[in-house]
Amino acid sequence: MNFQHQVTVIGGGSFGTVLANIVAHNGFPVSLWLRDQDLAEEMRQTRVNSRYVPGLYLHDDLEIVTDFRRCVNHADTVIFSVPSKAFRGVLEQVKDFINDQQFLVTTAKGIEPDHFLLMSQLLEVYFPKNPIGVVSGPNLAKEVAAKQLTGTVIASDNEGLRQQVQAILQCDFFRVYASNDPYGTELGGALKNIYAIAAGLSAAMGMGENTRSMLLTRSLAEMSRLAVHMGANPMTFLGLAGVGDLIVTCMSPLSRNYRVGYALGQGKGLDEAIAELGEVAEGVNTLALVKAKADELKVNMPLVDGLYALVYQGTDASTVAQSLMARDQNSDVEFVLKRS
Repeated sequence: MNFQHQVTVIGGGSFGTVLANIVAHNGFPVSLWLRDQDLAEEMRQTRVNSRYVPGLYLHDDLEIVTDFRRCVNHADTVIFSVPSKAFRGVLEQVKDFINDQQFLVTTAKGIEPDHFLLMSQLLEVYFPKNPIGVVSGPNLAKEVAAKQLTGTVIASDNEGLRQQVQAILQCDFFRVYASNDPYGTELGGALKNIYAIAAGLSAAMGMGENTRSMLLTRSLAEMSRLAVHMGANPMTFLGLAGVGDLIVTCMSPLSRNYRVGYALGQGKGLDEAIAELGEVAEGVNTLALVKAKADELKVNMPLVDGLYALVYQGTDASTVAQSLMARDQNSDVEFVLKRS
């Protein structure tokens, strides 16, 4: 066994479980923290996370824990893989066990509404002295669990953190690419959920492949336009965390955000769409936050404007589609042709 790194993954959902299992298979000591003690005990006995990844057998060396003190104190890398809505609450619980030397990494894709904070920025608020990184990309957990070839991005200003995360996660089916743009990498993961709603909408309305390709590329333009205005590198959006994540989210009918858009395209209201889904899709909340931020910064985002009118103001889907096509024509590729 390889003992130069000690890893803790916080969050026993699908992606957290899959990542922790990869670390164990790579020969590093690793603990997986769960909130649910009954599920944790079941996983210890069966070596399977029946709730989130029932088809994945857990490595014998993967330690399942429910005590923060036991798993965080001795780790040199702590990976937070919890939903964005629970992120701050987890940080409150773990803050007394983190030391300044630990590498802190987030995989969560979302925005905290109060101050438009990404999860890496929340980590910076709580742990301003620690190196911080972001893992993001087109990473459907069930496919990673099935060992289907997958690429992801580790983004950080700290080279040592990037190298360490590559060492503990990279294997023959999970490729880990480095980036020094954590903000753009994480923002791409949050913004793409909005455009999955648009993808589902276009499918329900019977729009063709030409429309789908235009929708994807204009979505990418909008994402990068806002992100660059907020300090991200536009080239980040040509990689896995940008166009890669956008494609997998917008092309999957299993995506919660896609399914909300599909229901809206069938003429259903937002409440009905959410009731069918059983939970609020991340993109619905992100849409409202991004609309407000774009208006504040005066960033042109016609797809966001149209989706907001549909989702929150009840505008008819066909009317929204027509208004988008009537917008002023802009340059094709952002940041290549200067605007007059």
